[in-house]
Parts: sequence; C-alpha cells; structure tokens
Amino acid sequence: MRLRIAVTDNEWFNFLRGLGSVDEVNFWQPSGQRNFRALAPNELLLFKLHSPLDFIVGGGFFVRFDRFPYTWAWEAFEEKNGAATLDEMKRRIEKYRHGPIGPADPIGCIILRQPFFWEDYQWIPAPADFAKNIVQGKTYEPDSATAQHLWEEVRVRLQLSTASEIVEPAAMYGEPVLVRPRLGQGTFRALITVNYQRRCAVTGEKALPVLDAAHIRPVDQGGQHRPENGLLLRSDVHRLFDAGYVTVTPEGRFLVSHHLKDDFDNGEPYMPFNGQKIWLPGDPNSQPDRQILEWHADTVFLR
Repeated sequence: MRLRIAVTDNEWFNFLRGLGSVDEVNFWQPSGQRNFRALAPNELLLFKLHSPLDFIVGGGFFVRFDRFPYTWAWEAFEEKNGAATLDEMKRRIEKYRHGPIGPADPIGCIILRQPFFWEDYQWIPAPADFAKNIVQGKTYEPDSATAQHLWEEVRVRLQLSTASEIVEPAAMYGEPVLVRPRLGQGTFRALITVNYQRRCAVTGEKALPVLDAAHIRPVDQGGQHRPENGLLLRSDVHRLFDAGYVTVTPEGRFLVSHHLKDDFDNGEPYMPFNGQKIWLPGDPNSQPDRQILEWHADTVFLR
C-alpha cells in the first residue's frame, strides 16, 4: 500500500500520546482551502515531528478527508483533535493561519482510525529523501524501497504495542492484512454528515449546527458506528426518533406516532412529513440497512 509521511504538530502528538489508547483522531489542516488526495481509504499516514525532531513517531489509517467548521470538528472529535479544549484548538489553528478564524470557517479534516503513538525509543529516523524543507508531507508508492522499509518497521512495532489488532496474526511473517475497520463516534458523525450532503433526511434542514448523526440502533443495544446504522436528522427529529415518537420504515417512509399528540397535545410541525419518503444517499452502501430500520420500527416506535 502507499503511505504518506506528514509533518505533525508536536503539541498535537504529545497531547494525544498522553491520552493513551484512542480509536480515532482528526489530523486537521489549519487551512480549509486545500484538498487531500494523497491516500486512499485504509492506507497509512505516518506522523513526523517538526525539526529538529526529525523522527516518525506514530501514525494511523486514513478514512476520509473533508472540510468542516472547526467548531463542528470539536463537537465531533473533542480531545481527539489533539487539544484539551476548544479554545486551545482555536489558538493552535490561528497560529498556523496567522490570523483569526470564525466559528463557521472550515478546516481540513483528515480522519484516521486506529492511530498509534510511540514511545521515544520506538521512533524511526525520517528517510534520507525526506527533505527538511518539506512543509506538509510526502507520499511513497508501494514499490519504493522507502515504503517497504517503513511498513516493515511499523508492522514490527504494532505487533509489540496495544495497537497490534490492526494487523492480523497470520500476517506476522507475510504481507500485512488489514482487519475490518472499526469506526469511532466522530468518524461516524463525519461519514453520515457527508453521505447525506449535510441536510436532514426528513426535513431537508441544512443548518449544520442543528444536524445530528443518529444511530438507528443505539450502540448500547448492539448498534455500530457504521453508515448503514445512521441517519442525518435535525436535532429535534433525532430526539423524537430516539424516544420512539417517529420512525423510518424499511421502505424509507417517515412515520409519526399518535402518541406524540396524545402525550403532549402537539406534534403538528411533524405531521406534514408523515408518510413521506425521506431523502437517502444515492450510493446503496451509504443507505440505512432495511433490517436495522425494521428493528427500530418494531422495537422502539410507539404504536
């Protein structure tokens, strides 16, 4: 596989290493203007500290890139942005942007799963061809000697660390094999938000601060952070969905329970959507699973 060595903010690395084990991180870019096309999903991004600490110190597996307001990124990933508070994250972004950032201004979000942060003795010297004047990073193709050497070094370290589940045991003496990706809460929120084109599947609302990535089947009841278990809903619709006052049928129709009016003598704003088809992503792999929708309609919906 290809891999990329990315120049990494030293504070970002040290903070996340201090957290211990995390399942995901937002390797953010202070500018929201650049695209990131260096890696495909599941390829490896390695962290290299700023000079004079010219070492590779960890990494993670690429999930996707998108642009979000930094305030949204904080809500989705919180400390997994590599900062203790929103204000600290804002300060660091403004340092690199050399100017203020507004709450709706986008940053680049490179979302990584199963990150790993090595102790000092595990650090790998940066390759000789990684010039000191590289500001962002450098990508290495799979057939390059550097990529093959680095992957071997990474593989050995992961087998000795708590992140060893990234590589299946059968791959110990052969090519590394990635296991089925496990996504975190923040990654789930980002994927659902993008899949639904940043609009509520029921109402069409596009104001990002009031849109929630809703689990159809909650995680504490056997659901997973996966696209087929998600809907993008306006926050009030989300709360009603979780409480069973509304549901979505396996055919994709929105239903409003009569209990909403019975219990609260209200619910008129939601009745125009009753029986209507919700908006779904065009990609079938991004649409909710019919069986999970059926579970919600049968188990949670108040009939």
